[in-house]
Amino acid sequence: MNKSKIRLDRVTLEYAKGRKRRCGFWKRKENLRDGGPKTVLDNIDLEIKAGEFVSILGHSGCGKSTLLKVIAGFVKPTRGSVWIDDRPVEGPRGDHVFVFQEGALFPWLTILKNVSLALNSVADPAERLGKARQYLELVSLEAFEDYYPHMLSGGMRQRAEIARALAARPDVLLFDEPFSGLDYLTRLQMREEVLYLHMMLEKTTILFVTHDIDEALQLSNRVVILSDPPGRIKSCCSINIAHPRLLSGPALSELRTDIYHQLGVHAAL
Repeated sequence: MNKSKIRLDRVTLEYAKGRKRRCGFWKRKENLRDGGPKTVLDNIDLEIKAGEFVSILGHSGCGKSTLLKVIAGFVKPTRGSVWIDDRPVEGPRGDHVFVFQEGALFPWLTILKNVSLALNSVADPAERLGKARQYLELVSLEAFEDYYPHMLSGGMRQRAEIARALAARPDVLLFDEPFSGLDYLTRLQMREEVLYLHMMLEKTTILFVTHDIDEALQLSNRVVILSDPPGRIKSCCSINIAHPRLLSGPALSELRTDIYHQLGVHAAL
């Protein structure tokens, strides 16, 4: 993990005067108070190594999800550039998988058919479904292959999305707060699923946006903290502790307290 996989050079994103930019499209915004451009990301420099698991932390509205969309190629920065494998990012790529906060399973397809979509390179339909079943087994959903997304719980839908991500064998995997709508116990289970996923795809580079400090500490090789708007990199910290990790251990406990303080919380549990 010593080669730079993703590089951001002085990335800045502004919403133009009187308008707000979302995912590459312009949307009229009449009520900007000052009428001037709004800076969302300001002068971001960041390098991410191949195979690294990086979590991005910060307050709501600091630009975490927007930064992820810039890296994915959904949003073009106003200034600066993003490079992956020494090639400029000019739009989304097929070998990069984005797991959205609200989920992105096709509701008219069964879970099995949803996962099989990531296996279109397999020509034989029977073989494709067989491989999809293997990935559903990895996330313990083999008994639900004929269910539609609305028939599953939130945690099960997220596991199905992880199965689809596994099936795609992505080069870069981007998570945008994928567990934000789940209950506490399900979140803990999903952390285990993601750790297992990273073990399965050890060459895959993972970026993970979250509000949950414990989640970031338990999953990541490195944590990037963004400042309040406009989003700038406030700090980066490496976590060189083997998995599984206990938050009660002295090293993680000290780092946890430090991150809480950086985010303005001085009564962390």
